[in-house]
Amino acid sequence: MLLKMITFTDAAAIKVQEVVKEEGDTNLNLRVLISGGGCSGFRYGFTLDNNEGEGDVVIENQGVKLVVDPISAQYLSGASIDYTESLESSHFSISNPNVTTTCGCGSSFAI
Repeated sequence: MLLKMITFTDAAAIKVQEVVKEEGDTNLNLRVLISGGGCSGFRYGFTLDNNEGEGDVVIENQGVKLVVDPISAQYLSGASIDYTESLESSHFSISNPNVTTTCGCGSSFAI
């Protein structure tokens, strides 16, 4: 399967920069992962860590790194990782062209 580039937007990278600065550890990366669960089968996860595993996809923007394990990268092919702020919420989001259905609450999806 040919993987398409995962987009790590400037807004997401700048937010990671802010969080990394608050944490005081300049080696932290934003790790995006997909795990089983939720009512539609899969769910996204975000975490900060300073590890890059063998085979991880690493995308750098604004001096920070987005890290995705090889299994999750298959499901995120062509996706965009963004950060949005509004009056109602502030959050990282994923626009994934591979998703076929989502649950009513929007926290899980199927491919």
